[in-house]
Amino acid sequence: MLKVINVVGARPNFMKVAPIVEAMKWRGREFTPLVVHTGQHYDAQMSGAFFHDLGLPEPDMHLGVGSGTHAVQTATVMQMFEPVVVAERPDWVVVVGDVNSTLACALVCAKLRVRVAHVEAGLRSRDRSMPEEINRLLTDQLADLLLTPSLDGDANLRAEGIPPERIRFVGNVMIDALLARLPAARALDLPTPLGLEPHGYALVTLHRPSNVDHPAALRVILDGLGLVAREMPVLFPIHPRTRE
Repeated sequence: MLKVINVVGARPNFMKVAPIVEAMKWRGREFTPLVVHTGQHYDAQMSGAFFHDLGLPEPDMHLGVGSGTHAVQTATVMQMFEPVVVAERPDWVVVVGDVNSTLACALVCAKLRVRVAHVEAGLRSRDRSMPEEINRLLTDQLADLLLTPSLDGDANLRAEGIPPERIRFVGNVMIDALLARLPAARALDLPTPLGLEPHGYALVTLHRPSNVDHPAALRVILDGLGLVAREMPVLFPIHPRTRE
């Protein structure tokens, strides 16, 4: 039986880890999955209801790292995750996406000689001003198994000199998460309380720093949404970063 630690750094990571943990549990005695939440993005809404409503796994461990600069956050995750790995002695550690916790935990495992699998490997923006791009590049160099969501991810990794035997095209786990929760989502009547018609509105999320931290870029996006709003209502739950 393989003991596997699944690392979550931020709330969206739970969506990616959920189908992986579910698949491990479905395989029964082959795996012992653990979920470790680093707490990189503290959120008071991370309650039991959040996990239950979205069908997500409750973390087995909370590290409570909190916010900070990229350097402080990465270093703190490493300091707090290392004792977990030493104590649990996992066969594999699964990291997902491109947050600071992804890189930090991959570094810990590389130094402790524990095998790492990176879910969503090979994605590239070609923009090194993005902290996420740095995390992707370095994590993919460290990981023993690179699980790509798309064939262009395979191509990117091969172009960077990654041995083919470390690369596996598995598809997008977010589609697995979507399909699992679609029946429950369809049963909810969210538009009516907001005065909207089903299938008659657009939903927008906007929070990436490159889009919202620069007024000129944000203005272009908002102008585009204004054009959409001429055709249908636009529902825009504003992220705190965007609001600021």
